[in-house]
Amino acid sequence: MLGKIKNIGKEKNLSSLMANVSVAFLGLLSFMLLTRQLSKELFGEWVLFITLATFVDLLRFGLTRTSSVRLLSGADNQKQKNILGSTFRINLKLLGILTVLCWGAHVALLIFNLEINNGYRLFLFYYPFLAFSNLSWNNAMSLFQAEQNFKRMMVVRISNVGLFCLFLLLNQWWLHLGLVEIIWVNIAVNAVSGIWCTLKSWDGFFYLRHAKKTIQKELINFGKYSMGTLISSSLLKSSDTFIIGMSPILGSAGIAMYAIPLKLTDLLGIPLHSFAMTAYPRMSKKSIEGDLSGVKKIFYSYVGIITLLFFPVAMVSFVFAEYLVLFLGGNEYLDSLPLLTLIFRVFTVYIMLLPIDRFTGVLLDSINRPKLNLYKVLVMTSANIILNVLAVFVFQSLVAVAVGTVLFTLMGIFLGFYFLKKEIQIQSKQIVLESVLFLKNLKTHLG
Repeated sequence: MLGKIKNIGKEKNLSSLMANVSVAFLGLLSFMLLTRQLSKELFGEWVLFITLATFVDLLRFGLTRTSSVRLLSGADNQKQKNILGSTFRINLKLLGILTVLCWGAHVALLIFNLEINNGYRLFLFYYPFLAFSNLSWNNAMSLFQAEQNFKRMMVVRISNVGLFCLFLLLNQWWLHLGLVEIIWVNIAVNAVSGIWCTLKSWDGFFYLRHAKKTIQKELINFGKYSMGTLISSSLLKSSDTFIIGMSPILGSAGIAMYAIPLKLTDLLGIPLHSFAMTAYPRMSKKSIEGDLSGVKKIFYSYVGIITLLFFPVAMVSFVFAEYLVLFLGGNEYLDSLPLLTLIFRVFTVYIMLLPIDRFTGVLLDSINRPKLNLYKVLVMTSANIILNVLAVFVFQSLVAVAVGTVLFTLMGIFLGFYFLKKEIQIQSKQIVLESVLFLKNLKTHLG
């Protein structure tokens, strides 16, 4: 088993892993600085604004990212210009539509004097500026991914996240600027990365004249099939924040408090994402070769070993939850420490379940059953939204929102195994057997 872990390590692209870890570290540092610079209400508004922006960005570029990477891989120079120009043109049109929708909704709120969380107002007004500033570097990511140029991807991502982090450090010690100014700086640092990508001709702006309708149509036709899973999985992560933001009682302060244990949980998901990205091509290869026993063996091994690795992490997180929450949130959240500690301890249960849930989805995709994975995610998303509405508007409890996360994850695991048992006769007890076997032979592996 240790040999398998070593193989996993060898198969990972070191530059890709460094990019993820570096950006995650700077993101964590930015998060900690913001909790100390903004009041609970203002920080909650920031979290709602940035969560909405991230959600919409994912949908914007999700339409073309997968299909453009597919077409760019192995394309000659002229074909590359056609694809990049076509992708940029599609994203420009999407930007125009989103700008009309956002500013139109903002004007409607002003005309009818509707009451809404200020985080939503900030999104409707400022998002078009942010969307324009991050258009170029996001479009360039398709080229980097197709070329497997993870080093360049890392440098571009760190250029905007790092500059924003540097600004927040200056703001902490010297500037003391407010939320609106922080949003404008975030827009500006994204623009810096975007301009750099444009000048280097990585984004497709200079190739707009090479765009072709046939390629645009191909990009959209391929990309639209992944949108269902993308929207559902995005809502699965974001609906907690959106629904808490609609509550007149929990509101922005509730978002701010919930964001702290959620951030800690997200950090623990970073290595799991790397493992999943490694497992997917291995299981897919075995599936294409018709080796279903090999597919199942990889699945059992990954789930068993990673759950074992997550177990001590979850236990340590449970025991030291209070210190971790205080470290991330700072003294501003001292009065809410018992509540946030309880929420994070509920999330430690979710952490234990996460590898099994994630890998049932990966396995469904690997055996060419993406439709079943879509059904699984749709059911989980629907359950999450219903549970969130009950937790926020009936129980008015952030702990209930966290409990809902555990419940919909259990539902996803049950549904994933149901589909897998029908398709390839997966046996859940084999995961336990693989884990026990690993523990029994641990001394041999380490020796």
